[in-house]
Amino acid sequence: MRRQHKFYETPRKPWDKLRIEQENKLMKEYGLKRKREIWRAEAILRNFRRQARELAGMPGESTRKEILIGKLNRLGILPTNATLDDILALEINNILDRRLQTLVFKKGLAKTPKQARQFIVHGHISVNGRIVKWPSFLVPTELENKISFSKKKEQILTKIVKGEI
Repeated sequence: MRRQHKFYETPRKPWDKLRIEQENKLMKEYGLKRKREIWRAEAILRNFRRQARELAGMPGESTRKEILIGKLNRLGILPTNATLDDILALEINNILDRRLQTLVFKKGLAKTPKQARQFIVHGHISVNGRIVKWPSFLVPTELENKISFSKKKEQILTKIVKGEI
């Protein structure tokens, strides 16, 4: 059996007041359930930055640079004409904005980020016709317009409108 490992790192200073206040602000703004989600997003961002630093030190690695920038472009984090400096300038908000939970709220399918999370976990949201139950799913730009209520949710809504429920 494969051994599981953490996908995040805990902060080095657990009682840093400024960091705690920033994390609480992010949790409220994005409707996150626990700080582990922030730390996981920071780990994703740290990985992209590490790759950019490695590629900046290697001359002639233009194909790997294009692959990394292309991946971030498909995720909607960077534009097509970005450079490695743009990757190093990324912030955690760029990652959190691409989560399914945030996009469901911004599209107006839910009134609050927490309601968006509830819809996703309960299986009421589908992406490209498939139910996704993970609020942390990073949505590529090509699938951003294909976020909608699932068939199950639409049937419930029509019954409510008709007065059957």
